[in-house]
Amino acid sequence: MTAPINRLRPRRSCLAVPGSNPRFLEKAQGLPADQVFLDLEDACAPLAKPEARHTIVKFLNEGDWTGKTRVVRVNDWTTEWTYRDVVTVVEGAGQNLDCIMLPKVQTADQIVALDLLLTQIEKTMGFEAGKIGIEAQIENARGLNNVNAIAEASPRVETIIFGPADFMASINMKSLVVGEQPPGYPADAYHFILMKILMAARANNLQAIDGPYLQIKNVDGYREVANRAAALGFDGKWVLHPGQVEAANEVFSPSQEDFDHAELILDAYEYYTSEAGGKKGSAMLGDEMIDEASRKMALVISGKGRAAGMTRTSKFEAPEA
Repeated sequence: MTAPINRLRPRRSCLAVPGSNPRFLEKAQGLPADQVFLDLEDACAPLAKPEARHTIVKFLNEGDWTGKTRVVRVNDWTTEWTYRDVVTVVEGAGQNLDCIMLPKVQTADQIVALDLLLTQIEKTMGFEAGKIGIEAQIENARGLNNVNAIAEASPRVETIIFGPADFMASINMKSLVVGEQPPGYPADAYHFILMKILMAARANNLQAIDGPYLQIKNVDGYREVANRAAALGFDGKWVLHPGQVEAANEVFSPSQEDFDHAELILDAYEYYTSEAGGKKGSAMLGDEMIDEASRKMALVISGKGRAAGMTRTSKFEAPEA
């Protein structure tokens, strides 16, 4: 029996690497990013794309990507490059590939088309059917309007990603700094966009990923923007520079205190709802009342901490009879 595919992989930091740059592809393997995506789209000049496909295949097959989610971003369906991107990369390195990232997704049909192409390649090559996931990048108003249907379009979909640069251009936002608030607007101009993506993702048990922050030397600015997405519940954010990786991993991981507290809630709730604990629906953990809702909230924090490799520093002690 085939083991179930883990669609909820760690993605605190999603590192973008130009597929046409062997030096960057080599360096990326040693960075502590949860996910690395080898880019055939914006990071590759049109004339470099054909050769970059083969470079990516070589590095996927021969590189050491241990502990990383391996993704390739292909070009979007409105270009002439997409099908050849997918065929070359998946036929050449499908067994060493976790996901295909599809940019500028506007309709569910575009996800279905990629799913069908992946299935054909998997069957032809003898790969496990359905193993390769899809990451859908939302980069314009039409895509955002259709994000619920996009999230539901295929069981391969693992993440919904916000692409701020193209999105800002598509709605004529008055700003040239990607990820920063436009001048003259006193609130968070991205709140509605991020929440709509997050709701579509969570309704379908998918991850939600925030896009890049282009001022790569401004780590404090990156951290501020990342904290906004993390506070809402996003699972991670793109990183464009090695200096952003540590910040992303920190921001999208719970603090040690919160992780320990979540683990204690889970242990306490399991005890108090048991026969030994009195079969209670709610109980006190110190000065805090915990119940089923507390357990669900604790599961989220605990899950993020475990995915980040955290270990607890405290232990639940059942009260003496």
